Amino acid sequence: MSKPSRDLAPLPAIGLRASRSRTITEEDIDLFAHVSTDKNPIHIDERYAALTPFGGRVAHGIMVASMISAVLGNDLPGHGSIYLGQTLKFLAPVRIGDTITVTVEVISLREDKHIVTLRTDCTNQEGALVLTGEATIKYVRVLDER
Repeated sequence: MSKPSRDLAPLPAIGLRASRSRTITEEDIDLFAHVSTDKNPIHIDERYAALTPFGGRVAHGIMVASMISAVLGNDLPGHGSIYLGQTLKFLAPVRIGDTITVTVEVISLREDKHIVTLRTDCTNQEGALVLTGEATIKYVRVLDER
């Protein structure tokens, strides 16, 4: 028996943007270290981290990058987004108390495959770019989604 066919939602327009912000807490870093099992002391041990060139604890780069997924999955393209790939370039450390704003922008479309490419940027409260990259998303939101 075949599955019922459903119409897919239209692709977002090139140039469309969305953002979300979050202030990084000590608890965020500790929870991410636990879930990821990345116990590098640069992230979880203030005494150790103080002796490094960073001068204190920094967030896991991948923790910051994971914030991109929230924008892609909830806002743009939104529900029905399936991650196909992500490039990342880490430009600056993120510290406890930093407010990170993730901004994504549609930069290209493959309408025949329902694939969306987005620029993904993370900036801190001073407007400094801390992470940049590109995400490739398969967009499969159905029109009769409930």
